[in-house]
Amino acid sequence: MQKIKDTKGISENTDTVIEKMFRVGAHYGYSKTRRHPSLSKYIYATKNKTDIIDLEKTNIMLEKATEFVKGLSTKGKIILFVGTKPEAKEVTKSIAESLNMPYVNERWIGGTLSNFTEIKKRITELENYQKDSKEGGLDKYTKKERVVMAKKMEKLARYYTGLLGLKKAPDALFVIDARAEHIATTEAKNRDVPIISLVNSDSNIKGIDYPIIGNDSSIPSIKFFITHLANAYKIAQNSAPIKKA
Repeated sequence: MQKIKDTKGISENTDTVIEKMFRVGAHYGYSKTRRHPSLSKYIYATKNKTDIIDLEKTNIMLEKATEFVKGLSTKGKIILFVGTKPEAKEVTKSIAESLNMPYVNERWIGGTLSNFTEIKKRITELENYQKDSKEGGLDKYTKKERVVMAKKMEKLARYYTGLLGLKKAPDALFVIDARAEHIATTEAKNRDVPIISLVNSDSNIKGIDYPIIGNDSSIPSIKFFITHLANAYKIAQNSAPIKKA
């Protein structure tokens, strides 16, 4: 494809970021027929009926999202990472765990934000079961009762392990593919929880506070963006002034 034109005022660091985005294929959108109207001004060109995303504009969006994440970090805020599509599962879990943040990488459970009180009960139930399992607290139950409990906890663990330790609704969501995770983003909007999202050319960015337009179906692309924001959170966290007791 044709190389993106040079732009005056773009720093060497910015060029490096854009080059990295190119290398991971972040510029590949979907076919022009799938393009959402809200994304038209972010498309650089169309080649072989496939939209090519303008990474200079993506970079500006990434910088805004990065500054927002840094602000969350310095205030000790919680980001809930959401990525349930096959390409996003592993990296979502890995990055969230590296930050000691909650995540959802299986299926978004309706009510996770809109009815957090009930969700918290299930999280607590799983936490108590795991604690009892380690400390021998399950010995008081019969073998049959333990089998029934184990089956129930196996199901809870699949969907709630990433939420263990979450005591209140998160302060922000980072979502990979807002279109695929529309239930999560709808709940976040209704609860006034800011949304950061990597979205491709088929998504409606209306209502997304910090959209980042890029390839959301490629593992290298997803990994680049989520890692970039995670690193920003860590750097801001480490550089934040130590609060006196």
